Amino acid sequence: MRELFDEVAGQSPLDPQEAVRRTSRGPLPKRFYQEAGCTAAQPSGFAIVLDGKTVRTPSKQALVVPQRALAEAIVAEWQAQQEQIDPTTMPLTRLANSVIDAVQDRVAAVRDDVAKYFESDLLFYRASFPAELVAREAEHWDPVLFWAADTHNARFILAEGVMHVRQPEAAVAAARAALPDDPWTIAALHIVTTITGSALLALVLHAGRLDADQVWAAAHVDEDWNIERWGADEEVLARRAARLRDFQAAALVLASLRAG
Repeated sequence: MRELFDEVAGQSPLDPQEAVRRTSRGPLPKRFYQEAGCTAAQPSGFAIVLDGKTVRTPSKQALVVPQRALAEAIVAEWQAQQEQIDPTTMPLTRLANSVIDAVQDRVAAVRDDVAKYFESDLLFYRASFPAELVAREAEHWDPVLFWAADTHNARFILAEGVMHVRQPEAAVAAARAALPDDPWTIAALHIVTTITGSALLALVLHAGRLDADQVWAAAHVDEDWNIERWGADEEVLARRAARLRDFQAAALVLASLRAG
């Protein structure tokens, strides 16, 4: 499985869109196992197994995850494969590979990458018209900004249009301080952030103040507005569906870790 998941990793181990593009090239391998499962692993966690043999990541490390619920969800991905193995339908496995092979040894760098979004977050840039879109953005985005201010003392500046506005250093630092240093959590937050364009939406999802459906809707206010008026072609919808799979996988990781 090394070559398969090397391909799916793309140029960045946390880039789901690149993963989808690269995996679409070439034939898919045949399913070679009968049963997927998980077993308790030491020192802690649960190893994913195929016909009793531990699955290995692209760098040949054991695929071990910290929560049973997460392990069972990954097992379900492997068990759901039919005659061929399609990594685009296995976002949790890809995320787990990324954590084990790339993130756990470079948590600080991943935190830095997420923190950059606090300087130009999606939620800062508002439409000036029409009034209905302005109101829809405020409905979905303002509660997140109020939460950041109340919970983390991070008070950001809003702007109309796309002209960059410099955010207060204190606000950026306060929001950054809220980022976790657990590799699984920060990896999931990174995926949510890059898919939504908002580290604040990732943080509020991590905190459990909004659920995955609410965060997804907030991230797509402008896109949904345009689709309602102009429609969307099949390619746009396919890309959105791929992003949604990876978003839901990251949200499941966050929920599993939060539940303990």
